[in-house]
Amino acid sequence: MAGSRTGHGRSRRAERVALPLVGLATAALLVVMLYYPVGTVLARAVSVDGTLTLDPLLAVLSDPFYVGALAGAVQNPAGVPAGVLAWAVDSAARVAAADGLRAALGALVAAVPPFGLFGFTAWQALLSTLASLALGLPGAYLLARFEFPGRRTIESLTAVPFVLPSIMVAVGFVAAFGSNGALNDLLRTLGLPTFDLLFTLEIIVLAHAFYNAPLVTRIVAAAWETVDARAVETARSLGASPLRAFRDVVVPQLLPAVLTGALLTFIFTFMSFPIILALGGLKLATVEVWLYDRVQQLRLTEAAALAVLESLVSLGLTYAYLRYEAAASGSDRAVSPLPRERLGGRLDLKRVALAGYGLVVAVVVLLPLVSMVAESLTGPNGLTTQYYGYLMERQASDVTVQTKPGIAVRNSLIFGVGTLLVAVPMGVVVAFVTSREGPLSRFLGTASMLPFAVSGIVVGLGLLDGLVFGLQVGGVRLAVAGPVAIVAAHAVGAYPFVVRNVAPLLGDLDRRLVESARALGATRGRALVDVELPLVAPGLAAGAAFAFAISIGEFDSTVILAEGSRAYTMPVAVERFLTDRTLGPATAMGTVLLVVTAAAFVVIDRVGGRYRE
Repeated sequence: MAGSRTGHGRSRRAERVALPLVGLATAALLVVMLYYPVGTVLARAVSVDGTLTLDPLLAVLSDPFYVGALAGAVQNPAGVPAGVLAWAVDSAARVAAADGLRAALGALVAAVPPFGLFGFTAWQALLSTLASLALGLPGAYLLARFEFPGRRTIESLTAVPFVLPSIMVAVGFVAAFGSNGALNDLLRTLGLPTFDLLFTLEIIVLAHAFYNAPLVTRIVAAAWETVDARAVETARSLGASPLRAFRDVVVPQLLPAVLTGALLTFIFTFMSFPIILALGGLKLATVEVWLYDRVQQLRLTEAAALAVLESLVSLGLTYAYLRYEAAASGSDRAVSPLPRERLGGRLDLKRVALAGYGLVVAVVVLLPLVSMVAESLTGPNGLTTQYYGYLMERQASDVTVQTKPGIAVRNSLIFGVGTLLVAVPMGVVVAFVTSREGPLSRFLGTASMLPFAVSGIVVGLGLLDGLVFGLQVGGVRLAVAGPVAIVAAHAVGAYPFVVRNVAPLLGDLDRRLVESARALGATRGRALVDVELPLVAPGLAAGAAFAFAISIGEFDSTVILAEGSRAYTMPVAVERFLTDRTLGPATAMGTVLLVVTAAAFVVIDRVGGRYRE
């Protein structure tokens, strides 16, 4: 009996030690894989030859190429008001002198370059945000207000931006809207003029809308379903017209969700990389694309300074989003949702408009994916599998410098499994910590979301500069191999999705179940394994599927860490084929990537993942 009590006491003590150790191990991993690499970039940006200095940052801030007219704030602060005033007068004069709306818009766009690379990056992000809202809001209206076959499937497809590799989206847009794309082929058949959108701002904005409009739809549709029908009925009973009731009752409740979607879209498009790299290149370079070019040119100090300034902007925007989200979220309340209409009812103006909207969605969303698959199976003489055969020939080639599809697929799967092994335990631990009440949990929850605010390029640069190049400790150089760094970068980008899927379920968990298990003699670890984890299993499975899919499609950090090695993945292989102007093989590789990510999406949908921004 005494021995039993002694063993039980040892188990309790071991448990008290084990849980903090797990937390410390997770914190150590985050330091090594995220905070230290990002800190390495910061250190390079504020030091020269080991001496602390702001010269690298000031060099960027005083360069008109980067900040345009605002460079005067560093070069000559006293001249800033006069410089900005001169720019404003000149811009207003150009717009006033323009003949017609199109010319006025062109003059307005021409006024942006005085703000340099950062100004253009913000400008394209603003245009992309407006386009995403225009494409996403009608979808939210459709999902929230109408009932029709397949509505649940379409709702699930709004998770596509978190699963679909963006470099694959770029290939689809080349196949759809390029000079020899599907749209131009149709126009030639009809005898109509053709056009080429590649390397234009328009195709970048369109591709960003493809990628981010589902996010807007998801957020706003969820908010629309919480609008209380009784409030609308009260307004109508007081004499308000349907339009007035919508404006005065529904719109104020949807506005926070619309602003949240807009802010998130702006953040994502401000830091967009693969889409702009493939569809705009250096001709339409943003901060991310130019940062990548600086890394390729081994101008690492300049790249670090750019990375720090970009991260400051993105962190500020992310902080504003988190503050706004916290302020906008109210307590749960019982509502009577607005009833949905049958979409197949009588034909009226709104149903005709929705049919037109469906046509636009088909062109913007479906055409690129269908075009990519069709292009991979179509040659000069009709249907063919020659592009897939080309991939097989590449794989069998003895030339080691070539990009081999088999290696890319193998690496992607290995890195995906490695990401699961690292990201899922990290995400679960962080979810358990952040699901508790208290200021410390809120702080840790905010800190753990840093990957959302720091681009993959910055993480990749930090891992390359800090861990791959090596760290000198006591006369010994510590370094990790490229594949290990790639898994670390993928895990850093993936674990927040595990947190976002598991933490809400933990927050809703009835704590009395855990207390009952403990009262019956279960240790804390046993209660965790037998009670809590089974109850959050759907969120855990969905988070794991998200982590795997994100690893499969990750491009930003991988393209830096895989440079000059055989650690390239499927997205990197797609970009290399596209850079070689070999659209057929690029679309074939993109189709293989589509199949793998679609399988991950099916898992997410089947297990009922409940990721919500």
